[in-house]
Amino acid sequence: MDIAVAVDRPPIEEASAARRRIADRVFWGSFFFHAALTVYWVVLYLTGWTSPFFREHSISLASLGRIAAAVGLFYIVWGFIWWGVKTALLKYMVGFTKEERRRAFSSRMDAAGYNVADLVARYSERRIRIADMIGRRGRFMVMMLPGLFFLYLQVRNTPTANFATIFLQENLFEALATNWIFLGFYYANGILAASFYGAQSRVMDGVLARANCLLITTLWTAFKFVMLPIGAALATMFPPNRFAVLFVLIWCSYAAADAFSEIGGSLFGKQKLKVWGLGDVNRKSVGGTVSGFVASLAVCLLVVLSAGLPAPWIVLAVVIACSNSLLELYSPRGTDDFVMATTNALICLAFGALIT
Repeated sequence: MDIAVAVDRPPIEEASAARRRIADRVFWGSFFFHAALTVYWVVLYLTGWTSPFFREHSISLASLGRIAAAVGLFYIVWGFIWWGVKTALLKYMVGFTKEERRRAFSSRMDAAGYNVADLVARYSERRIRIADMIGRRGRFMVMMLPGLFFLYLQVRNTPTANFATIFLQENLFEALATNWIFLGFYYANGILAASFYGAQSRVMDGVLARANCLLITTLWTAFKFVMLPIGAALATMFPPNRFAVLFVLIWCSYAAADAFSEIGGSLFGKQKLKVWGLGDVNRKSVGGTVSGFVASLAVCLLVVLSAGLPAPWIVLAVVIACSNSLLELYSPRGTDDFVMATTNALICLAFGALIT
C-alpha cells in the first residue's frame, strides 16, 4: 500500500506547477480587468465625461502626491517594517533558516516549487500560522482601525449620501496606478516586491500566496461598481442620522469578523474545517469562526445599542453578525472581503425596504 501511495502522489514540482497555473490565471484575470479599466479611464480623460463610479479621473499634482504618499509610506516604509517583524517571527518563533525566510518572501512561483507540507513537517504549523497572522493583521489593523474610526466620526458628524463608499477610492487614476504596481511586482523577487507582498503573503498559502493577495486587491477595486448603486439606494431609504450606524454594520462588522477569525483561529483553533479557495492549505477552525462571530456581534450591538435603536435593529445586528461568520467561513478564500461587505449592504437594503 505504501508503494501505491507513493506512485499516486504527484511530485512537488508537479503540484507546484498546477498551482502556478492557477496563479497565472489570477494574474491574467486581474491584468485584463485593469486593462479594461485603464481604457475606461483614458476615454473619460480624453472626453471629459464624468463617471458614475469614480468622481475624479484627472491627473494632478495632488493625485500624484497621494499616490506617492500611499506607495512610499504604506507599501514601502510600512511594508518594510512588517516585513522585518514577520522575518523576526519566522526566525526566532518558528525557526526558519535564512534560505527558508528568503523563499518565504519570494514570489514562490519558480520551477523549484514551494513545499508547505515539508515546512509543516519540520516546524510547528500553529507557529507558522501565528507569524502569518501577525504579519497580515498587524500591517493592516494598526492603520485600519484608526482609519475606520475616523471615517465613522466623519459620517456621524457630517453624513453624506456616499457613506457606503467613503472607504473606497474616489479617483480612478489613483486606484489604477496602485494596482498596476501590484501587478508589476507579482512575479518579482527582491526587497521592493517583499515590501509589497511579504507581510500579507501567508507561508501556508504556498505558491498561491500572492494570487490570494492580488485577488483581494482586484476585488477591492471592483467594490466600487457594486457598492455605489447599493449605497445610493441605502441613502434614500434611511435618514442621515442612521448613516453612521449603517457604515459600521456594513464595513466595521465585516472587518472585525475577518480579522478575529484569523486571530482566533491562529491562536486557539484547530484547523479541521476544509474550505475552498486560493491557498496550498485551505483549512479553517471552529475557534476562528466563533471568534469572528463574537467580534462582529460585539461591534454591531455596540453601535446599535449606543444609538438607542429599537428591537428590529438589534435583530439586524444579529443577522449581520451571523452572515459575516458564515460567509467568512464558506466564501472562497480571497473573495470573502468582497462577499461579506456586499452581503451586509444587501441585508441593510432589505431591512430598509421592510421598515419603510
